[in-house]
Amino acid sequence: MRLEGKVALVTGGGTGIGQASAAALASEGAQVIITGRRAAKLEETCAAIQSPRPVRYRVADVADREQVAALVHWINQEFGPIHILVNNAGVNVARRRLAELSPEDWDYIMQVNATGAFNVIHAVLPQMRERRDGVIVNISSLAGVRASPLGGAAYSASKHALSALTRVIAIEEKDNGIRATNLCPGEVNTPILDDRPVPVSEEHRAQILQPEDVAAAVLFVATLPPRAHVPELYIKPTTQLFA
Repeated sequence: MRLEGKVALVTGGGTGIGQASAAALASEGAQVIITGRRAAKLEETCAAIQSPRPVRYRVADVADREQVAALVHWINQEFGPIHILVNNAGVNVARRRLAELSPEDWDYIMQVNATGAFNVIHAVLPQMRERRDGVIVNISSLAGVRASPLGGAAYSASKHALSALTRVIAIEEKDNGIRATNLCPGEVNTPILDDRPVPVSEEHRAQILQPEDVAAAVLFVATLPPRAHVPELYIKPTTQLFA
């Protein structure tokens, strides 16, 4: 139980990478709390994960600062300080080309993918500073490394923003014992594929990364000793071009 005694918060925890990350962290003894906007999905995830400590949940929208503040306060009161934060909540839209992208969809994607992550980080950092310890894993994307027409303008911009935020945290907070990691997956078989402009075949879904592949990388980062920091980690399907 490498994470025994640790409290972990996973955003976007009801499906996909968040769900798999919650299971991986809980399997190593962490008290995991997941959050998201859909209670039914969060309940299903908590019920499905068999772990030494039951996974708990609370509904919250990361784009809403008041809800985030209430979430973090509740976790602190019920479970103690947060040691591990996995910012996984992310969205995209089907009409993602600049010629089709609406200002409303731009705002929506940026508010969740970039500002939402900032909101949770802003709420959690003070307690990590006080303890001089903490791990933040931000689920960015290869689209946050190289702008991608596949991801679209808003998604690529939001993930670039998240990646830059992560790097600044790592620089500013290193002497406070806080480690921030950009985890940048390529294509992953998660529900966000349902928003692709062109439907994704079952054959393609089977060839790309599965949520548990990315969760294994989250667990690797979270279980390293305090002296070790991974600034950025790329993981992609073997069949996906990266050159």
